Amino acid sequence: MENSQYDAEQVLEALKGGDNEDARSAAFNAGDMCLEDAVPLLCERIKSENIGVQEAAEYGLRKIRGPRAIDGLLPLLSSDDAPVRNVAMDILREIGVDGIEIMQPALRGDDADLRIFISDILGYCRSHQSALLLGEALLKDPEVNVRYQAAVSLGNLAFPESVGSLCRAMQDEEWVQFAVVEALAKINDPAAISALVKLLPLSSPLVSAAIIDALGELGDIKTIPMLFNSLENVNVVLRHKIVKAIVQILSGRSLSLLAPKSQERLREYLLDALTDNDEEIRIAALQGLSAIGDNKASRDILDLAKTIDPDRAPDLYEATIRALAAIGYNDVMREALRSDDETNVMIAMEACQLMDDPRTLEEIKNLFWRVSRELQRAAIAEIAQLGSCDDVPFFLSVIDECKDAEVLKSALGFFGNQHSCPDVEDVVFQQLDHRYVDVKEMALEACINLHSPMLNDRFRERAASDDPMQRMMAVYALGRYSVPENIAQISDALEDPEPSVRRVAVEAFVNMGGPAERYLPRLLARLYDEDKDVRLALVDLLGQIGTSSVMPHLITALRDENEWVRIRAIEALGMNRNSEAVPTLANMLETASPMIALRIIEALGRIGGNVAFSVLLSLTGNEDPEIQHAAAEAVAAIQAEQE
Repeated sequence: MENSQYDAEQVLEALKGGDNEDARSAAFNAGDMCLEDAVPLLCERIKSENIGVQEAAEYGLRKIRGPRAIDGLLPLLSSDDAPVRNVAMDILREIGVDGIEIMQPALRGDDADLRIFISDILGYCRSHQSALLLGEALLKDPEVNVRYQAAVSLGNLAFPESVGSLCRAMQDEEWVQFAVVEALAKINDPAAISALVKLLPLSSPLVSAAIIDALGELGDIKTIPMLFNSLENVNVVLRHKIVKAIVQILSGRSLSLLAPKSQERLREYLLDALTDNDEEIRIAALQGLSAIGDNKASRDILDLAKTIDPDRAPDLYEATIRALAAIGYNDVMREALRSDDETNVMIAMEACQLMDDPRTLEEIKNLFWRVSRELQRAAIAEIAQLGSCDDVPFFLSVIDECKDAEVLKSALGFFGNQHSCPDVEDVVFQQLDHRYVDVKEMALEACINLHSPMLNDRFRERAASDDPMQRMMAVYALGRYSVPENIAQISDALEDPEPSVRRVAVEAFVNMGGPAERYLPRLLARLYDEDKDVRLALVDLLGQIGTSSVMPHLITALRDENEWVRIRAIEALGMNRNSEAVPTLANMLETASPMIALRIIEALGRIGGNVAFSVLLSLTGNEDPEIQHAAAEAVAAIQAEQE
């Protein structure tokens, strides 16, 4: 039986038959036809060992829905086959609202497991009738697991009318009480919040903790007085949870609006909560101290930060740093920066980096000369970020006295951002002669960032240096400054004996984009350069220019001896959708390597058109599965564009 629309009699016959393919098609058709007479047969097919048939039967029942489908599925809840039970449960969760009254007898029957299943299903039936039945099960069912599930389902429904039943159920076993608290929290209604507040003093410590968590999540500011009043006469674990809830409700600056005595009282509890084993409570305490912390808080937070492994508890460690920064620069921070304990110094520096306080900068500059290399690197990076022209003398001394490449790079990064500071050009330009390549590179970037006319003149002079490295850096800088202004030096570099200089000269024109086209006469000779990297750079430039005048040269590059040059040319032609390249690309396929062939297929898919489409269509039968797949995708792309 083909998967198409048949009449009801054919569908029913196919569902009764033994052929799985026919049964599968029939199940889909039954669903599409909403054929209620097929329900018993579809329910039977849910038990099929053939996954395809089972899925089709499930589809059909979900589409048909209604009381008859519910009635047919209910017996499957008693099946010994767990997958069958699970499928029936899942369908009933979706369609159960169509016939709640049909499930009602099972909720009052003798089978406790079935009552649990029905209680679960009713939690997905958005109906007040469901809430009424679940409330009755919550208060009257003799099986605790049914009562527990009824509470969970009432939480899923979240109807305010269920608050009364849930509150009465707080006399039940502790396990049920937990579910009741979670349900009341999900209802998130003033009546539910009021109920939780009233239940708090009547509950066991464990349930009280759950209530506190729920109140914190609900975030009703009216519960704050009650939470404050509860802080005194509770155990430490519960007090910490109350502190967390207060912070959740009065987040951020609201805590600082509390009366001074309330702040002082809460601050002590927040500090004590830093000792809790629960990371969430510690983070909440840190958030609270961020708003109302003082010197003592800074001390305790610093001590906590020293015990944390940032790799194992990154969120907690970050919370300590942010809390220290929020409290601000104080005696504790100053002492930490002056400490001989490098862990103290590192933590304090991380916090100071988030502060907008000029006093931190002087302290970090002072500690730079006495700490280890690792801390020097962290310190110089921070000073470079926060410093100004007033800090130039410090960085000059670093350049003169330090040998560590990372430190020097941070100093050069600072100088590169000081456009208004005098005499920095000489400092960074001198470092172009440094023995470390990465320091030279940072010095070059600093020179470019300064964009100084004086440095531009110096780079013009250095473009004629005997040192190939210096010539290359000079040409690179001149291209970043301005190709038109420095065209004489960059043009000369196109003929430089050193390949790396020629490559950088070609790349200089990339910064210009389309206007680089007018310099093509100077550039095209590099298409035949002896160095493949120079040819690659030129092909990339031609692809970026993308005008009709460069396309013949990209087609020429398809014959290059280097595979990567050919690949870049193919990609450029595809990106620019050059239809004139299609015959050449098609001919290349006959002898192309798999990698080249895949690039050509992709390019043809981008170019489109009749010829490209025909070529790609012929490749869909290629013996290589990867080529087949790529060709099919390219064909689909062309078809999609035509629609």
